[in-house]
Amino acid sequence: MTDTGPAAPATLGEWWRRVSTEIGARHQARWLCETASGLDGAAFDAALDEPVGDRMVEHLETMLARYRLGEPLQYVLGRWAFRHLDLAIDQRVLIPRPETELVAEVAIGLAAEMSPTRMVADLGTGSGAIGLAMAVELPRDGTTVWLTDASAAALDVARANLAGIGRAATNVRLAEGVWCDALPADVLFDLIVSNPPYVAAGSPDLAGAVADWEPAAALFSGPEGLDDITILVGQAPGRLRAGGWLVLEIGADQGARVVDLFARAGFAEVEIRQDLAGHDRIALGRTLVA
Repeated sequence: MTDTGPAAPATLGEWWRRVSTEIGARHQARWLCETASGLDGAAFDAALDEPVGDRMVEHLETMLARYRLGEPLQYVLGRWAFRHLDLAIDQRVLIPRPETELVAEVAIGLAAEMSPTRMVADLGTGSGAIGLAMAVELPRDGTTVWLTDASAAALDVARANLAGIGRAATNVRLAEGVWCDALPADVLFDLIVSNPPYVAAGSPDLAGAVADWEPAAALFSGPEGLDDITILVGQAPGRLRAGGWLVLEIGADQGARVVDLFARAGFAEVEIRQDLAGHDRIALGRTLVA
C-alpha cells in the first residue's frame, strides 16, 4: 500500500464553493471568505488556488456559526458599504440600508447648493453613515459636519468610521446628546438630516432578524412610530438658519402625518419623496426665508 502522505490543504476557491453550498448564496459566501482571508476584489480572485491557513479557517467557521444562528450577515462581516464608504458596524448601530442612501443623496444635493460655506448635522448618526457621506462628498472647503447620537456606544462606532475617511475627517465634529440638544447652542445650521427611530412599538411588519439583532432604541418610537420625528420637527426650526433644510427618513405609512407636523412647525416647501420601491421614505422642509 502506497503512503500518499497528508492531504493537501484546501484552497480558497474550494472553501468558497463549500460555503456557497452550505448557505445557498454565492455572493454572501464570497463576502464571508473575503473577510476571513483579508483579501477582496482582484486580490481574492488571484488567490483562489492558494491553500488556506488554520487561522483563516477558524475565522470563517466562527463567522459561519454566527450566521447559522440567524445573526445578520452585515454584523457577521463587521462591515458594510454605504455609498462611497466602507463602514465598520456591529450590534451597537443599525445596519445601513439602501433607503438611507437615498436620504443621504437628498441631503448632499441640498447642501451642495449652499455656498460658500455649509454647516450641516446628522442627528442620531449611529455608524456615521449619512454624516460621513456628507463629509466625503461635499466640498472640503467650507463644510462642517456634526455627528450626534444619544448613545455613547454608537458614537464610538461613528468615531471608528471617522478615522477611515482621510482628510475629510478634519471637517467633522462629534457630540453626545438627544436630538438638537446635542448641538452647540450658539450655532445655526444650514441643514439637519436624520434617520430617526420610526417603527411603531409592537409593529407586526418588522422582520424578525431586525427586531432580534438591531438596537431597539434606534428602531422604535412610541405607539405610532412618530415620537422622535415629532421632537425633531419641533426642535429643528430653532436650530436652522432662515432657508435651512430638515431632511428625515420616515416610515412608509407616515407621509401625510409628517407633512402635517412640518406644516405646524412652520416649514415651507414641504415634500415627501419615495424610495426605489415607491414607498414614502424621505420628508423634507425648509424654514421660511426672512
